[in-house]
Formats: sequence, structure tokens, C-alpha cells
Amino acid sequence: MQCSKCGNSQVIIKKQQSGQYLCKDCFIESIEKKVIKTVKKEKLLDKGDKVLVALSGGKDSVTTLEILNSFRKMNIIDICAVTVDEGIDNYRQEGVDIAIRHAKRLGIEHKVVSLKEEYGITLDEIMQKDNHIGSCSYCGVFRRTIINKAAREMGATKIATGHNLDDEVQAIMMNYLEGNTDNLTKLGAKSSSKAKEFTVKIKPLREIPEREIGLYVVAKELEVHFDSCPYAQQSFRGEVSDLINKLSEKHPTIKYSALRGYDKIKEAIGDGFKKTYPQSRCERCGEPSANRLCKACTFLEELGK
Repeated sequence: MQCSKCGNSQVIIKKQQSGQYLCKDCFIESIEKKVIKTVKKEKLLDKGDKVLVALSGGKDSVTTLEILNSFRKMNIIDICAVTVDEGIDNYRQEGVDIAIRHAKRLGIEHKVVSLKEEYGITLDEIMQKDNHIGSCSYCGVFRRTIINKAAREMGATKIATGHNLDDEVQAIMMNYLEGNTDNLTKLGAKSSSKAKEFTVKIKPLREIPEREIGLYVVAKELEVHFDSCPYAQQSFRGEVSDLINKLSEKHPTIKYSALRGYDKIKEAIGDGFKKTYPQSRCERCGEPSANRLCKACTFLEELGK
């Protein structure tokens, strides 16, 4: 089998959507071009942006950092990064260490913030409680709050996350199945809020399948933390992921179809399903909140913190 682009006999992948066979160099180029195309099409970056990368040390965030760094090299943007240590024994530290090394390699501003330091409790400690509601709920809320706060402190104009095609389709299906139309309309390549305290979030990898990101970091010989979160399979997201992947075995392009279909629906409904919440401040931490307490402080109160 030969590479569909250059004729090289060392093929490493057959692309699901296009059916192309690609060698290592052509594959790397295809991923980088696809991400750059998404950045341009969705207008994710503006000249002079300071982009904070949510850098976990995993394949998705490292790929995001690597490709966005090409814009930094052209003096289009500046980059900084934050790593959240959720406090998961025998899992999290390796990713934190890898994130630190990548930040040093590129010479970018970087900070590590732990749930223990910020909230006085780790995810492991939360999961040991009898009244917990699921790891992803707590982790997602606490991580978002920490990352948004770090963006303000570091002067970032955008927050880049490593959400890939699989992540986005899972989120679409989860919110639809739960009837959460409010969250459903907030998905997309670029999100923002009227509240100035919330920094615009972008997803450069939104159209790249997870397996291709895994192959990209291997082909580029990038150091990443490949282990999955030990709590992932206990979550609703894990169940939805298994379902979608099973469907993909017989319908290889279904993830792309789901994403394209969602984008058409979102464009059609516009802001029709979005609610306008009165913006105020959390009484406890001062973060923006539609209620007396923000979601993070509500969780902390329930956890007795």
C-alpha cells in the first residue's frame, strides 16, 4: 500500500473520512493543516491574543500546545499554560510532570494549581464520600473555575482546550439524552459569555478524531501521559463513549455526521434556546454566578468544605 499523497510505501494510517492512506510525514501534515483550517474557519485566534492552554500532559492538550505554538513562532499569538492537579493517586503526577517539561521546552509561562490547594480537597477524597454525584461533575466544575481564574490572572484573552471530535460528539449526545438544551447550545468551536470575567474558550482539535491525535503524538515523538483517568469508565460520558464507538465500527463516519448535524442545528436555532441569567457575584468566592453561590462553591458546601 502506498501513501495517497506522496507514494511513500511506509503507510501508517487509513483516514476514516477520506479513505486516504498516509505515510508518517503526510499524516502529520494533514493533522496540522486540518487544525489550522479549523482555526481560520471558526476565527478562533486574533493577532495579539494571549492564549492559555489547559495543559494536562495528555495527548490532546500536548497536541493543542504543539500546533498553537506554530502561531506563536510566527508572532501571531503568545501562549501560556495552566495544569490542574485533581489529586488522583498513582495517576495524575505523571501528567503534571510532563506538562511542566513541555512548558520548559517551549519557554512559556506555566502554573500548576491543585484542587487540594484551591479547595482543600482532592478528587480521590471526594470519591470516598458516600454523597458524591460522580467524578466528572465535580472535576469539570472545579477545573473550569480554576482555568478561568488562571486566565484572568495571567492576562489571557483566549483559553484553548484539547477537546477532540470524540469529546465533542459525546458532549452533544450526553446533553441531548439528558434534555439539557441550555448546555447543548453552548457547545461549539468557540464559546464566550457576556460576563467579562469569563474568557473566550476555543477548541482547535474539535474536528480531529481521538485515535488520530494518539497517532500524531507518537509520530511526532511527543512525550504524553497516555493513561486514562481511573474514574472515566464510571461516568455517564464513558457509557456514551462506548455506545458511539460501537456504532462507529459499522458506520465509520458517524462522528463527523453527528458533529456536522449539530452545527447545522445550532446555526438554525441561534440563541433561541439560551436563557439570560442575571449576572452577579458568588457570595463566597466572588466568581461570576447566576445564583447566591457559584457551582463550585455549591459543591464545596455540599461536601462540607
